[in-house]
Amino acid sequence: MSRLVVVSNRVADPRKTAAGGLAVALGEVLNNSGGLWFGWSGKLAEGDAEPQLNVQQAGPVTLATVDLDREDYEAYYVGYSNGVLWPVFHYRLDLADFDAGYIEGYRRVNQMFARRLLPMLQPDDVIWVHDYHLIPLAAELRALGCTQRIGYFLHIPLPPPLILAAIPGHDWLVKGLCSYDVVGFQSEADHEHFCDYIQAEAKAQPAGEGRWRVFNRTIHAGAYPIGIDVQEFRGVTEAPEAAEMYERMKREYSRRKLLVGVDRLDYSKGLPQRMRAFRELLRRYPETRQSATLIQIASPSREDVSAYTDILHELESLCGSINGNYGELDWMPVRYMHRTVARARLPGLYRASRVALVTPLRDGMNLVAKEFIAAQDPEDPGVLVLSRFAGAAEQLKEALLVNPYDTEGTAAAIHLALQMPLEERRERHQSLLATLTRYDVHWWCDSFLQTLGQAEAEETGTPWLRL
Repeated sequence: MSRLVVVSNRVADPRKTAAGGLAVALGEVLNNSGGLWFGWSGKLAEGDAEPQLNVQQAGPVTLATVDLDREDYEAYYVGYSNGVLWPVFHYRLDLADFDAGYIEGYRRVNQMFARRLLPMLQPDDVIWVHDYHLIPLAAELRALGCTQRIGYFLHIPLPPPLILAAIPGHDWLVKGLCSYDVVGFQSEADHEHFCDYIQAEAKAQPAGEGRWRVFNRTIHAGAYPIGIDVQEFRGVTEAPEAAEMYERMKREYSRRKLLVGVDRLDYSKGLPQRMRAFRELLRRYPETRQSATLIQIASPSREDVSAYTDILHELESLCGSINGNYGELDWMPVRYMHRTVARARLPGLYRASRVALVTPLRDGMNLVAKEFIAAQDPEDPGVLVLSRFAGAAEQLKEALLVNPYDTEGTAAAIHLALQMPLEERRERHQSLLATLTRYDVHWWCDSFLQTLGQAEAEETGTPWLRL
């Protein structure tokens, strides 16, 4: 059996269920192969020496991390990853800082990661690299002589070619993507954007069944929508913490219909637009006043960046004005929390809610939408209101799909969700849950690694080794 090597910006201990379904799913494959998980420690090193490699065992899995110095952290993580790639990949060219010269730090850290990882590799390893922080890692590993199969998965959206081409050095970035053997995306739309780009800019030629000849090598590109561990999440829903949260919410809001939103505080999540739609709901449909309460959780995120500070102030102002204009002594329309709620408690909140609002302006997938579905009581399920600009919308067609830029249309969809008959709610939920169960996180992991294993057989002529 080939050993799996996972590389990501941050490393999680797969034994800790609080790490979430992704860590658990990767942990299963890593456990089975005695694998290695490599990435940044999350810590900043002191002094000028090259950061030390920190290695520890998590059962049969080896966790290997390196620290970053302050300069590299500012350039690689804050500057280029989150100041250039994140906004552009979420279609926000206006927020990208193209002029600060962060790209050299981004490449420098990827080179350092490659140097530290290479001596730990074994000849038959299969390497799986994750997300936008590490786009050039395969190219840097190849430059050092790495010949192992390397796959890559982008967890965030990939924009259309014209938006991608606005990044100075976009051709270098995409050439880096083409150094992988398999490149995976969350949605067919993102996959199509990649194929359109490499055909137009790199003269790629189709080689059949998702493969392309580009830069004198064959790569495979495809959509692999990430799922959740449905059984694991339903187990969390039945656990004491979630059950206590459910009972408490049902008691405290026995006369109300709960709506819930759970997001990181980020400009991609469409939180101000959501609040305007909820305000429009109260204005246009007076019967929802005193009967509907929105619980909005906005977890802190990158608050040292001005764009996040701006959206925090806008969101607080909107929540305050809605409560001021529509609230009563015994009813507040919006319960807003700017903090993180423990994962063990969230399923109870989801289950107590009649409607979930998942309305990002752009999102790679959005697992909150899937967790909400998994947490529902099949006999009395809630309704998912989902942005058509979330990657999840390609799969979750029985949700109420909305355009978050359309305030009136979103308000009308929320009203429809609040009034939806039980039979229709059950039918929609049954179909959504079937999709979630079929395309869960284990399917995602297995299907990607199967493609990567088949790519190895095609390139080398050796039998495919299942991980």
